[in-house]
Amino acid sequence: MAKMKDFGQRMRFLTFSILLNSAANALTISTNLGSAVWTGSSVNLANWIHVPLGTTMFVYGVVITLMNQLLLGRFDRKRFVSNILYIIPFSYLVEWIGYFWNWVGVGKLNLTGRVIVDIIGLIGVAFAVSIYQRCNVIMHPNDDVAYILRFRFLHGSAVIAQWASYVPPVTIIILSYIFTGELNAIGFGTIWALVTQGIVMAWADYHVFPSLKHHVDV
Repeated sequence: MAKMKDFGQRMRFLTFSILLNSAANALTISTNLGSAVWTGSSVNLANWIHVPLGTTMFVYGVVITLMNQLLLGRFDRKRFVSNILYIIPFSYLVEWIGYFWNWVGVGKLNLTGRVIVDIIGLIGVAFAVSIYQRCNVIMHPNDDVAYILRFRFLHGSAVIAQWASYVPPVTIIILSYIFTGELNAIGFGTIWALVTQGIVMAWADYHVFPSLKHHVDV
């Protein structure tokens, strides 16, 4: 009975975190001041290959899902399915919610307003990642990279794991710029995320829904 209650709680938190993560990422894109590193790399990849953002994020997620299996050193069917189940709603929610933020005029705010909104979005992303990493029911493959690194290789350090996980998206951003000569969704917010996301996640682990504990399985 206790296990069922715990799983039900984790599912509720998971649903909330997916919606929060999608809305917050879409918000940062709409400000055009820079998104979290993974999101920024997806936007640039979509521009490079001329594929809609939602579809690009989905295919990108499948590739990272396969990379996670290599990091684990074994085929983990549960984690593989988990990653795929997360990116299906998330990828397209980011694109669709982005249309809403554009419709309400986020991109037309003055610079100060967009900076404030961008920071709020980035904090929302970090909070959402902290929540669904602790739930560990299904997880976005991009953030699962940091999760696997954190608990399998880096002794639980959220900050170092977050930095190490940025190697793939930064590589995509560089390649996109080389081939297109453009950078999209990269700027102030990207630097902010690079510096603070791991720190904010570590803080959120203890202060945002503190009753939700990590369910570690790596």
